[in-house]
Parts: sequence; C-alpha cells; structure tokens
Amino acid sequence: MTAYNDHVIAEFRRNGGRVENFGDALILLHHIGARSGLERIAPLMTLPDGADAWLIAASKAGAEDNPAWFHNLRAHPDVTIETPSGDVHVTARVLDPSERDAAWRRFLEASPGFGDYERRTTRTIPVVRLERR
Repeated sequence: MTAYNDHVIAEFRRNGGRVENFGDALILLHHIGARSGLERIAPLMTLPDGADAWLIAASKAGAEDNPAWFHNLRAHPDVTIETPSGDVHVTARVLDPSERDAAWRRFLEASPGFGDYERRTTRTIPVVRLERR
C-alpha cells in the first residue's frame, strides 16, 4: 500500500490536488503515530461538511480492523491536512452513532465502493469529522 500511497501523494502534489479516478475529492492527512510519534501521511477521500470541515471514513477497504490513521487521530486529534487549496490545521472528532449514520449515507451516495467495503466487514465503519482550528 505504501507504493500506491506514495504515487497518489506525488500526483496530488504535482496536480494541485487532483488525482486520476478521484478528481479533487482527496486530502492528504498528516497524522502522528500513536506509539511512534512519527508523522505519517494518508491520502483519503473526503466529503466537505460545511465551509470549514471535512468528513473521512475509516473504511480500510472493508478490512476487519480500522486503519492505523484512525487510531492515530484518536491519540493525537490536532493534525494538518493538505487540500487542493492549501494546508489546513484541523481537529479530528469521531462522529457519534446518529451523526455517523447520516454522514455514512453521504459516502454511499458519493461512491458505491463504500457499500462494497461495508458488505466486506462485520464492523461499523467509523466516520471522522475534521474541523478547522
């Protein structure tokens, strides 16, 4: 996955935030390792949630466990994202069940692949709101 992510990150930066097959629906999430303390970068599909917030889904393509970045955000919620318009300092908050269900429906409408991810796993896929600080 690292080689693929490296390719997506390079394309994002080279093309002002546009990536083939994703358009401008990606961000680069700079997160801090919960145990290592090292900065990591994850390219993620996002949905805008108002003028100063973004939603991301911890789908991990339907794996049975959450992605590492999700655990890292819980440990270190104040992070930076790269957007097509520039860097933004945000605070991450895992949505509660009622908020999550409404947000998850938006992901299903935006991309049918999220329905495939949901069918592959027995876990409820968390949704995280990133709000500008």
